[in-house]
Amino acid sequence: MLKHRGFPGRLSGTDFQFTIRRANPRGVTPLKARERHRDRKPADRTADAAFLSALWTHFGDAPFARGNLDAGRLSWLLGREVVFVEDDPDPASYDTLLRIDAVAARRGFPDLFDDDTTARAPDLS
Repeated sequence: MLKHRGFPGRLSGTDFQFTIRRANPRGVTPLKARERHRDRKPADRTADAAFLSALWTHFGDAPFARGNLDAGRLSWLLGREVVFVEDDPDPASYDTLLRIDAVAARRGFPDLFDDDTTARAPDLS
């Protein structure tokens, strides 16, 4: 399992996890797109925004391996802001390649992007 060095492990001051420490010995948790409803808690929306901001800062629009990124947190963005690179991906592999769909990311989280190339950290207050 690839470990993304320098990637934040969690949302500061919370228990919202962004990465995992080690591979699951019982098998890889598969990625699956989760529906985001309008009535989600503000803390959950903040965690999504912070995670997407960290992804953009770390990878930009380049493809990246799933590695030690948390499956639950990725699943909230999967199919919209984060998409599979391969045509026939294995959602239960740490080597699966993903990328950020910049157009969908700007549409879903317009407050994160100052201009065409930079994502800023969400306001946590």
